[in-house]
Amino acid sequence: MAKIAFIGLGTMGLPMARLLVAGGHAVAGYDLDAAACEQHVENGGSTATSAADAASEADFVFTMVTNSNHVRAALFGKDGAVQAMSASTLFVDMSTIHPLESDAVRAELATHNIGMVDAPVGRTSLHAIEGKLLVMVGAQPEQLKRVRPLLALLGDTIVDCGGLGMGTRMKMINNFMSIVNNVVTAEALTLAESIGLDVDLAIDVMSGTAAGQGHMTTTYAAKVLQGDLTPAFMLQLAHKDLGLALDLAAQMGVPVPLGAAAREMYTLARGQGRGAQDWTAIYSMLRELAHVDNADR
Repeated sequence: MAKIAFIGLGTMGLPMARLLVAGGHAVAGYDLDAAACEQHVENGGSTATSAADAASEADFVFTMVTNSNHVRAALFGKDGAVQAMSASTLFVDMSTIHPLESDAVRAELATHNIGMVDAPVGRTSLHAIEGKLLVMVGAQPEQLKRVRPLLALLGDTIVDCGGLGMGTRMKMINNFMSIVNNVVTAEALTLAESIGLDVDLAIDVMSGTAAGQGHMTTTYAAKVLQGDLTPAFMLQLAHKDLGLALDLAAQMGVPVPLGAAAREMYTLARGQGRGAQDWTAIYSMLRELAHVDNADR
């Protein structure tokens, strides 16, 4: 049985703490919301008067809070957990925060000889309740080995993202793509409605193409990720078709700013002589502009 401090008993944190209790561990919870603390006690945990109190003699200190300021306050603020932590305590931050801010927290903890694992999660609060989160872990091998049994109580998919800081970086990229895709999905469905299409039919059709299936596992997997830019769908044709859709959107009065921004990328690629390449060459172009290694893709 491990002794765990769990700081942040919100929508995600409260059910996660409950699962750690159900797994046979002693979990001292701390949150500014008294009702959340009371619920944690009803779930079989104990509560603390401060983050430092929760961390007293803890083997692990978990945080699941909103932003990096809250992480820092929990650790280094008044009555912060670091006051009660020792070199044997492992800090596990499951919050979604800026990767460079996470690095700074790790560096500051290192001055106290305290190790840190970044382990943000994917999926929803329902998955948190069910213990079926996807956990993106940034850790040294021995740290991951130590914390994995606890993470396995919280999620059914534990991903080693490749070392310290890589969990929070993976979460940032995952959220970036998901959040941007939300906007282009809204643009496409709104444009579909504006020209009289049945939305359910549009969804059914797009679910059978890269539009709904996503490019990483369809077009990218077949072409640019294989180093093959011979055209399955020529980039200049993608530019032309996107122009048609944008013209239609303008005539219908439908705002499609993400679509308009995408056309600028296709225009740039054409200007660089990529018009006859596969449309996934957008990735190759961006990698070159960003000076990413192996930019021959």
